[in-house]
Amino acid sequence: MRFTTCGLILGGSLFAALLIDAQQPPDMEPSESTRLVDSTKGPALFSAYCSVCHGWEGKGDGPMAKSLKVAPPDLTRISIRNGGQFPLDKVEKIITGEDPKAQGHGTREMPVWGPIFSQIAWDQDLGHVRTRNLAKYIEGLQKK
Repeated sequence: MRFTTCGLILGGSLFAALLIDAQQPPDMEPSESTRLVDSTKGPALFSAYCSVCHGWEGKGDGPMAKSLKVAPPDLTRISIRNGGQFPLDKVEKIITGEDPKAQGHGTREMPVWGPIFSQIAWDQDLGHVRTRNLAKYIEGLQKK
């Protein structure tokens, strides 16, 4: 079984399981063994799924950043790169994997989180809540 560098450095079964399931073809449902952080709060989701590559402050300087083929972008400058406006819907689509133009997302190194966030059998809408809360958290990281 082959793991990505991210999965190995974290050493946690949570991230390794997420990476394995993220490699499944898009038409397959995530397996029951994939673990999901219980929180729906943006900071907890960012910490669990994003900070290892994007860094604690979202500047693209996480512990794995230098070992990735595509450098993680500075998430604090999204608004600046978009004429001063934060593109909330676009950021959500990048997180879920619905934006086919997003560089780095959807690869083995940067899995998309939509299928993982939506795997709750009793309430699929919580996946959308997680995605929105994570995107709103990233919006709050923006430099003025």
